[in-house]
Amino acid sequence: MGDAKTDLLQGTLDLIVLRLLRSGPANGWDITQSIQVISKGALEINYGSVYPALRRVEARGFVKAEWGTSDNNRRARYYELTAAGRKQLATEREAWDRFSTALGLILDAG
Repeated sequence: MGDAKTDLLQGTLDLIVLRLLRSGPANGWDITQSIQVISKGALEINYGSVYPALRRVEARGFVKAEWGTSDNNRRARYYELTAAGRKQLATEREAWDRFSTALGLILDAG
């Protein structure tokens, strides 16, 4: 079994990205930092993983991207959740809740 800091299923990262974008537009750096802060360091996602996740959800129409200027005056792509992305987030959240409940039942059995 792997380490929670390094092993993160692709679909799970996509779900995390969608959830973080629910709060408003963000660039890849902001998303990566938010993951570390919110998870209290339990999830250390590198930038090389976040950007492919952003491209995947953008290709599926769940986010849209625009170029802007970051806080340190650098050009950055900002991603924003679309209506389809909000719907997908709700669907994936329901599936995650069912999975986590089932896993909890299995782990607590016997």
